[in-house]
Amino acid sequence: MGLKIYFCGSISGGRGDAELYCQIVEHMKTFGTVLTEHVASLKQTADGRVGPDGNLSATEIHDRDMEWLTDSDVVVAEVTTPSLGVGYEIGRALDMGKNILCLFRDDAGRRLSAMIDGAQSSNNNISVKRYIAISDALEYVSGFLEKSQNKNAAV
Repeated sequence: MGLKIYFCGSISGGRGDAELYCQIVEHMKTFGTVLTEHVASLKQTADGRVGPDGNLSATEIHDRDMEWLTDSDVVVAEVTTPSLGVGYEIGRALDMGKNILCLFRDDAGRRLSAMIDGAQSSNNNISVKRYIAISDALEYVSGFLEKSQNKNAAV
């Protein structure tokens, strides 16, 4: 049985990386079920009015996503585009003891939040990987998910 993967990526903070999210999500599907596949949808708009969340209230989105987060085995977050929602999801996942991989694209002209970057020094459940080429990001995802599959198989 495959992993249940919770993917985080910016929606309201900006959709400039949506195509990148698509590549990551498609790759992760080879390891299991991506519970939040809609984050990568090119139909999803920043205001949430178009796409899978278009007819849901903020409360319904929150509650649904927290159910998925609780049910997930691992979390993969693309954190290059700053997002309050992604930060919230990562914080909640840490509180739940989830293993988290954060991906940050170094050539995007942005600075990684110290709250994300610094979390790995005090918590073994979170790892931050910097990349430029998508192939490197996918390699980090593969390593993280393979390790997670092995942990789940041992339990």
